[in-house]
Amino acid sequence: MAEAGASMRLDRFLWFARLAKTRTLAQALACDGRLRIDGRAVDRSAAPVRIGNILTFAVHDRVRVLRIETLPVRRGPAPEAQACYQELTANVSQPSAID
Repeated sequence: MAEAGASMRLDRFLWFARLAKTRTLAQALACDGRLRIDGRAVDRSAAPVRIGNILTFAVHDRVRVLRIETLPVRRGPAPEAQACYQELTANVSQPSAID
């Protein structure tokens, strides 16, 4: 469990939380300028994320909106990864990693 005020690199969070299949894809998502943290566009993979941040990004023809609940300490199994964030998007189907 991360302590209050702790932060993590955006690309590392995306990979650990299984929102991207590889760290390279996580870096590409973070650098393409279409991902937002709390409404601010991000253009670098080293941008810090903290508990409570809202991530907004498009993947597979839909927009995902997530709130970071905890910072993961490893890339663990899917249930552990999904506990790191809460999906805020309405009518969500099966979550998928970025190809």
